[in-house]
Amino acid sequence: MINVFKKEDGHSASNDWVESHFSFSFGNYYDSDNVRFGPMRVLNDDTIQPNKGFGIHPHREAEVVSIAITGQLKHEDSLGNSGVIEFGQVQRMTAGTGILHSEINPSETEPGRFLQLWFFPHTKQLPPSYEDVKFDVNQLTNQLLPVVAPSASAGVAMIHQDVTIYLSKLEQGKSLDFNQEEDRGILVYVISGAAYLDNEHLIGKPDSARITNLSSLHIKAEEDCFFMLIDLPGGDL
Repeated sequence: MINVFKKEDGHSASNDWVESHFSFSFGNYYDSDNVRFGPMRVLNDDTIQPNKGFGIHPHREAEVVSIAITGQLKHEDSLGNSGVIEFGQVQRMTAGTGILHSEINPSETEPGRFLQLWFFPHTKQLPPSYEDVKFDVNQLTNQLLPVVAPSASAGVAMIHQDVTIYLSKLEQGKSLDFNQEEDRGILVYVISGAAYLDNEHLIGKPDSARITNLSSLHIKAEEDCFFMLIDLPGGDL
């Protein structure tokens, strides 16, 4: 089953320093029918103005992934970690027993766009930790490139959940297939461009699709399309 969530099915918000689109309930936006997909709890698409951002704030019992799309994002936390990511890099933070962190666009001139994702961890009371990894952007073209997975490898951040996050840049007219195991779900989020799912469902920025009970998904780019695909357990939870 493919459930398409158009822009209007989520929530958009803005002020003088950030524009956001929330795919799930977040902040002042609450929809009891839109609070999670399997272990996934948050998918925010944020554009932050220069020298602005989210000041120090707490997290607990969450796996937090940030993916830079344009510009820069600077992370600092109560463990003493600090890192700046830009396109081609991913941050993963395990909040576990508790951590404080901030996320700021350090640029003096350029806005920064990034995706932030929260997942419930497979185990509670994990020690907090942080990493950022760099992946090969040349490997995004017309294939699915894993950037976050349960096991770390070159260019892949490790997450404490049975989740794999892929990125892909599919050229207009090109297509690919993703084969899914039983009892798992798929989330597709369009970062830019547009694509057809199974030759029927057209989605564009910032639409998403939550997919269950499907053994294979066909994705074809209607126009050049940059998208994220997440393979996760129990998507119908």
